[in-house]
Formats: sequence, structure tokens, C-alpha cells
Amino acid sequence: MASISLPKHTLSSVFPPTNPKNPSCQILPILSSASQSQFYGVKLSTRSYSLSIPSSSFSRSSIFAKVSKGDVPPSFTLKDQDGKNVSLSKFKGKPVVVYFYPADETPGCTKQACAFRDSYEKFKKAGAEVVGISGDDVASHKGFAKKYRLPFTLLSDEGNRIRKEWGVPADLFGTLPGRQTYVLDKKGVVQLIYNNQFQPEKHIDETLKLLQSL
Repeated sequence: MASISLPKHTLSSVFPPTNPKNPSCQILPILSSASQSQFYGVKLSTRSYSLSIPSSSFSRSSIFAKVSKGDVPPSFTLKDQDGKNVSLSKFKGKPVVVYFYPADETPGCTKQACAFRDSYEKFKKAGAEVVGISGDDVASHKGFAKKYRLPFTLLSDEGNRIRKEWGVPADLFGTLPGRQTYVLDKKGVVQLIYNNQFQPEKHIDETLKLLQSL
């Protein structure tokens, strides 16, 4: 079992001070001194801690999603940010973008949500709905949507039951919930699957191109 320790003094350089009066989207990368790679969607406390990664978890992180292109994914009914039940069947008859993300208020997830927000009118013009799903509770979603003025639906998948049913693969050696987007056509059939853990906003243009062709 490998252990990664992050000392206290590195956190101030990783997370610069933010202005609470300006809820604009910010990228707060966690940098590895060895590779300078960026990991999004990780919440850290200010305390020094160790992350244990089981040696067997690498194989789990590479498991393919159960839902594939051409499939009709499992249906669901989840609560939105206002506490109302929303079913996948509600969107039948129009394209829908369903994106799974790790957690509210993390750097990558905030950047991704804001990218959807900024392009939301284009999605509406294409006749599509946008639905974000994470394991956060209703209150967390409500605060997240209000803070960043998100005009689309966020669903609470507490316990990650739907994530597991759809087979969304994990990332970061199986320790981080995966970030994956599914585009469903008017009949509810998956036409595109896009895994975007480390470039959370990049897939927006590709998604729109597909929607405009449906």
C-alpha cells in the first residue's frame, strides 16, 4: 500500500486566497511537483494528511462503463436542488446531456458547471436539456446552483446508486468519483460518452456539435 503525504506549508501555495464577494469561476489546480499535472474535483482540508492507495485499485479505475453508445441507460428518479423528484423519462422527446461530476464546489466541478452555464442558451437553442448529477445532497446542490447562477438541473445521487448503475468509471486510482458526460437523443439512446476528468470544460463544444446534428 502506497502513502502520499502533503505537508501543511504546501497548501497555501496550492490554494490562493479567494474573494468571497466575487463568486466567479476559478481554477484551483493541485500541482504535483514531479509531473506538474492537474487534478480536478478533489477536496482537501488544511491539515496535513496521508492518502492511502491500495495497490489493487488501479485495475478498478480502468473498468469500462456499463452504459455504452447505442444503449438506453437505466432510468432514475432523483431529487433536484429544490427537493423535487425528477425522472429521466421527463426528458423523453428531446435531447438531454447528463453529466456526472465528483462534487459541488471543487475546482474542476465549478469550472465545468460554469462552462455549461455560459453555453446554456446554445443548448436550449439545440432543444436540449442539461442535467448534472453528483452524490451531494439537495442543500449542497441548492447552494452551488445559487452561488454560480446555474440555470440547469442538479440531481442528488446520495450513495452514488445511479452512478454505479450507469457504470461511471472512477479516476485517480479508483479514489475519485469519475467525471463523465452522456448525450442522449430524443428517444433516450446514448449517442456520445465523454470522459473529462482532467479537462472538465473541454467537451462543451463537442457536445454542442453533436446536439446540433441530431
